[in-house]
Parts: sequence; structure tokens; C-alpha cells
Amino acid sequence: MPTALWIAHVHVTDAEAYGRYAAGAGPAIATHGGVFLARGGRYVQLEGNDRARNVVARFPSLEAAVACYNSPEYQAALAHAKGASLRDLMVVEEIG
Repeated sequence: MPTALWIAHVHVTDAEAYGRYAAGAGPAIATHGGVFLARGGRYVQLEGNDRARNVVARFPSLEAAVACYNSPEYQAALAHAKGASLRDLMVVEEIG
């Protein structure tokens, strides 16, 4: 089964609330087999909407990434990000 990448592009509008999201989201992602490959580091915006925080995590499968997103632990963390950020999030299957 191919692995999958969870890719988020984020503009944080409330750093304190978003910090609470990050504190809960990291463990939830790890519980579902997610491993961070990039998390807010340097980047160059070449096209599209510029969002200063970019996160990439690898999961064992697309299904594992979606299960993580839908999990009670992640949803509890996500409640802190709502209203504290503008986000685009996708999961894309890697080429095997």
C-alpha cells in the first residue's frame, strides 16, 4: 500500500490558540503513524496563495491520514485552530 502525504498550508491569525492546536495535533498525528517531514521551515512561494506555515507529514497510507483527521484526538486539537488560522489541508498518495 502506498504511503501518503498530509500537506497543510496555514496562515496563523491567533498564535496562542494555534499553539494549543499544535500541542494536541502532533501527538494525534504520531498515534496514527504520521511522521513530520516539514513543519514551518524555510520555503519559497512560487505560485498560488502564500501561507507562511507549511507542514508535510508522511502516513503509512491515505486511509491512515484520513483516519487521523477524523479521530477524536485530532478533532479536539483542530477546535483550537478554527478561528485561529486560515488553512488548506490535503492528503495525497505517494507514488509507490
